Amino acid sequence: MNPDYGPCITPAADPLALFASWLAQAQTSEINDPNAMALATVGADGQPSVRMVLLKDYDTRGFTFYTNTESHKGQQLAQQPRAALLFHWKSLRRQVRVEGAVQPVSTTEADAYFAARPRMAQVGAWASAQSRPLASREELTQAVQATEARFNEQDVPRPPHWSGYRIIPAQIEFWQEQGFRLHDRVVYTRPQPEGHWTHARCYP
Repeated sequence: MNPDYGPCITPAADPLALFASWLAQAQTSEINDPNAMALATVGADGQPSVRMVLLKDYDTRGFTFYTNTESHKGQQLAQQPRAALLFHWKSLRRQVRVEGAVQPVSTTEADAYFAARPRMAQVGAWASAQSRPLASREELTQAVQATEARFNEQDVPRPPHWSGYRIIPAQIEFWQEQGFRLHDRVVYTRPQPEGHWTHARCYP
């Protein structure tokens, strides 16, 4: 039998401690965006949708990302405030899956994060009508230029349609690749957001 690709998972009492350890390792091994995660949402029509976003913060409350709230994902989250996340760190042969309810971040949190963004990213948040049809790239360029002129020599405020969402995990699964597809899987669950985590191994 071939050697294992990595050590078996050693469960911690708190899955966030294990996630922090894995993310720290990914930050030293992944070429691009170790905080990238696939975000899956579903709207009122039941059609699922998935796309890559960036994790911007995590703590005991959950996992946070920011976006245009009028985008496709924002509309779906308004209709069905639940989501799933997937982190895939190919260099480590690891995955982490998260599932749970979604809540908007506070105005204070959204303002603070927006103020910390690069200025052109702030401009882009105003200029881009995310997910809506775009006639040409030139139309976007003109919108960016108009926004730059609008906020010339002044701070760019956070748009009313731009904020963050926090996924409050009810389940977190850690996956470590092993030889012959005999992968190692540990699943954490908790019945309530403030409840205690329990964990168990699953067959691959």
